This record gives sequence, C-alpha cells and structure tokens, in this order.
Amino acid sequence: MTNELKIIERIKANYTQKETTQFDELKELDKKVKRPARIFAYVFGTVSSLILGTGMCLAMKVIGASLSGAMPLGICIGLIGILLVSLNYPLYKSILGARKNKYSKRIIELSNSLLNK
Repeated sequence: MTNELKIIERIKANYTQKETTQFDELKELDKKVKRPARIFAYVFGTVSSLILGTGMCLAMKVIGASLSGAMPLGICIGLIGILLVSLNYPLYKSILGARKNKYSKRIIELSNSLLNK
C-alpha cells in the first residue's frame, strides 16, 4: 500500500506547478555561469586534439604517405594543434572569469540571503 502512495505522490508532483525558490534561482545562476565555458572548452579541446592528431598522422606518414612534403606539413599542423590545446585552459578560465564577474553580484546577494535565514 505504501508503495502505491509513493507512486501516486510522484505522479501528482509531475502535474503540480512547482514554486521557484531562491535556492533554485541560485542553482540556475550557477549553471548559467559555468555552462558556456564548459561547452566552449569541450568543443575547442576536441577540435584542437583532432588537429594535433592529424598533424601527427601526417608527420608519421600514416596518412598522406604519397605526399612529398607530408612530414613538414604534419609538423606544422601538429604545432598548431599543440598551441590550440595549450590555449584551451586559459581560454576556459577567461570565459569563466568573465561570466563570474557578470553574475557575481546577484549570486552573492542570493547566497547571503539564504545563509542569513
């Protein structure tokens, strides 16, 4: 019987309108700060790694073996990939810092009001 009541309560919760609290707003703001920086870091890091890998494959003549200048081209592309991979974390921190500056005032206000309750 109690199992049925739990299921009924869960179904009811899906259809009742949830009231947003300051805590919910704080969590959403935190996500709003971090999400763009994370998405950028994942995408930029993935693309940079692929560029680095392509350069390595060209340098080792895994691909483009018939090209006469595959090794120097691969080294150049690999160095560009290394540079991009190295820039990923500083760019992530920069984006995150800018987002924190933008939303910090509201997040601190909400945090202080929740801590003082």
